[in-house]
Amino acid sequence: MSRTIEAIIKHTGATSEKKSASATSQTMKAIRIHNYGGPEVLNYEDAPRPKPQAGEVLVRVHAAGVNPIDWKVREGLMKDFWPHKFPLILGWDLSGVVEELGPSPAAAGRFKVGDEVYSLPDPTHNGAYADYIVVREPELALKPNSLHHIRVAAVPLAALTAWQALFDTAQLQPGQRVLIHAGSGGVGHLAVQLAKWKGAHVFATASSKNQELLRRLRVDDAIDYTKQKFEDFARDVDVVLDTIGGETQERSWSVLKRGGNLVSLVQPPSEKKAEELGVRATMLGAQPNGAQLEEIAKIIDSGRLVPVIDRILPLSEARRAHELSQSGHTHGKITMRVSNGDGTFERKQS
Repeated sequence: MSRTIEAIIKHTGATSEKKSASATSQTMKAIRIHNYGGPEVLNYEDAPRPKPQAGEVLVRVHAAGVNPIDWKVREGLMKDFWPHKFPLILGWDLSGVVEELGPSPAAAGRFKVGDEVYSLPDPTHNGAYADYIVVREPELALKPNSLHHIRVAAVPLAALTAWQALFDTAQLQPGQRVLIHAGSGGVGHLAVQLAKWKGAHVFATASSKNQELLRRLRVDDAIDYTKQKFEDFARDVDVVLDTIGGETQERSWSVLKRGGNLVSLVQPPSEKKAEELGVRATMLGAQPNGAQLEEIAKIIDSGRLVPVIDRILPLSEARRAHELSQSGHTHGKITMRVSNGDGTFERKQS
């Protein structure tokens, strides 16, 4: 009789545990905002775990990158461009592992459960400051084999921005001259390396403390903007990558040769000025592109492209990450650890 009771107790306990595990699987930890504002609106809380639909992949996030676009969205600066709804999960740079495939042959054919992937997902949807994210299959690529997730998460948005600016928009060719403003920044340091990989002659600006990084990146002409005027060194330039805007953009017109390209990431350049000077000018925002991420992964694995990490923080310290990013004085990229190496998730320390 006692054995029967013991068996019933064990069975009941097992059933209870299964129900509990099932309930837990429907939620996850995430950084969400319920309204626009400063870093204080970032809340580390429970959120519904997303489910992949046709053509989508559920990714267990191991690491998320932090970019200026994150705090710009948080402050409401992008609300006229992207129709976000609250509560909103921020963060559109990620590296992780495929957890589940949506009901679509396209996703099933290209990826499988357990694949290590990275992505710049659609920024109009929920982001990667979370245990899980749903990503459309064309936005995904297998991550570089040579880097851990925490470093890979620094790559997608910045590398795609640099790639699309230099190669898709400006059509940079070997032997051409390119000026990259803020060459030690998140986009800048990857743009420098991609331009060098392409065989271009690279001018890059940075502060005094970041000149050593520019030298390590093999910049041909490193310019200390605190002591030097870039227009005294960079002349007859084919491409200017403007990551600053304002006065820096205005002064950049003078270094372009006729037929050159000014590509800005921050401020629409004057079409009238471009026409007067016989140059082209464009403002660019990076677009998700898994195929380009595949090419970028190959360059990383060849050793020609290396992300520089300024700071690694746990997901629960997103507020601190935003403060650092917003300061404008980071050296490379900030990333946040979401999942531990043993498969467990990063949790807030008490």
